[in-house]
Amino acid sequence: MTEDQSNNLLNEKARQAGVVRRIVLIILGICILAAAGIGLGGFLYIHSTLKPVDAKSDKTIQVEIPIGSDGTAIGSILEEKGLIKNGTIFRYYVSVKNVEGLQAGEYRLSPSMNVDEIISALKKGKVMKEAEITFTIPEGTWMQDITKTIAGVTAFEEKAVNKKLHDKKYIKELIDKYSILEPVVLEDEVRHPLEGYLFPARYDYYEEKPKLASIIEKMIERMQSHMVEFSDQLQDKDYTVHEVLTLASIVEREARQAKDRPIIAGVLFNRLEKGMRLEVDPTVAYAIGEHRYMTSFDDLETESPYNTYRYKGLPPGPIASPGLDSIRAVLNPDENNYIYFYARPNGEVIYNEEYANHKKTQEKYRSEWEEAKDE
Repeated sequence: MTEDQSNNLLNEKARQAGVVRRIVLIILGICILAAAGIGLGGFLYIHSTLKPVDAKSDKTIQVEIPIGSDGTAIGSILEEKGLIKNGTIFRYYVSVKNVEGLQAGEYRLSPSMNVDEIISALKKGKVMKEAEITFTIPEGTWMQDITKTIAGVTAFEEKAVNKKLHDKKYIKELIDKYSILEPVVLEDEVRHPLEGYLFPARYDYYEEKPKLASIIEKMIERMQSHMVEFSDQLQDKDYTVHEVLTLASIVEREARQAKDRPIIAGVLFNRLEKGMRLEVDPTVAYAIGEHRYMTSFDDLETESPYNTYRYKGLPPGPIASPGLDSIRAVLNPDENNYIYFYARPNGEVIYNEEYANHKKTQEKYRSEWEEAKDE
C-alpha cells in the first residue's frame, strides 16, 4: 500500500468515525428530548390530578372513611365519590409526603377542594356524629353468622336479613352496580350469593335506622375498594375475582398464622395444577353447614359440591369472608413443591411433598386434637 493510499484510508476511517459520533449524538439528543417530554408530561399529569375536580363547584358530598382505611382505600373512596381525579396518585402522594393521621369518620367535602385541602380536612377527623350502630365482622366469618350479627344490632329480624341477602332481583342490581360481583354468584350450586363479598371489618352506621340495603352495600363497597389494590395482579392471573375470593376464603379458614397463608395458597395451587382434589377440611364443615372442631371420616362422605374431598377443583364459591392477608396470599402464593399440610392444635403447620410423610405426620399428631377437645 502506497503512502497516499494509507493516508486516504486513515482519512476515510476518520470521516466514518465522525459520522458515527454525529449519529450517536443525534440519537442521544432524541432520547434526552423524549425522556424530557415523557417526564414533563408525567409531571403535568400528576400536577393536574392534585387540582380540584371542579374548582367552581358549590356542592358538598358526604363521604365516610371507615376505621382502618389505608391510603389505597381512602383514594378509592374519594375517587368513586368524584372528589379527586385519581385514587392511585392520591395514595402515592400521601406516601411521598409521609402524611399521617388521616382520621376515620364522616365528612362533607367538595369537588372544589384540591388534594391538600382534602388531606387537611381528613387529618382533623371531625366526625359528624357518634355512630348509632357499630359491629365487627371477624376475618373468616360465615354468611350465616354475619346475618346473625346484623340482626343482633339492628331492628331487622334474622329472617328478613337472610331474605334480603338471597333476593335474586336485589343481587342482580348489585351485580350491575359493583364490578367485583359476577353472575356466577347466582348459580344454583352457590349456597349464599354474597358469601365472601362482605368485607370483614368494623362497621359504623350513623343513621338511627339505616336501611338494610345500605348496611349490605357498605360491606360490598369495602371489599371492592380493597380489591382495587389488586387490579393489576388480577389481570395477570388466570382466575376470576370469584375464584380468587373462593381460594382466599379457604386460606382464611385454614391458616391461623399470617406466615402460613402464602404457603398454604401455594399448596392449593400445586394440587389444582396436578388435577388433585383440594381435600381441605373447612369446605367439609361448610358443606355440612356446621362449624367442626374435628372432621370425622363420616363427614368426608357428605354429598355437596362444596366438599372438596369428593369433588375436584374449586367449590362453587367462597366459604367465608376472607381478609386482605388471605387475598394477598392467593395473588402472591409461595412457590413450593408441597402437596400436603397438617395443622397442629398449637398453630404449627407441617408441610410435606410426599403422601407417606404426610401420613406419618397425621398419625403422630392426630391424638393432640382428641386431647385438646377433651380439655
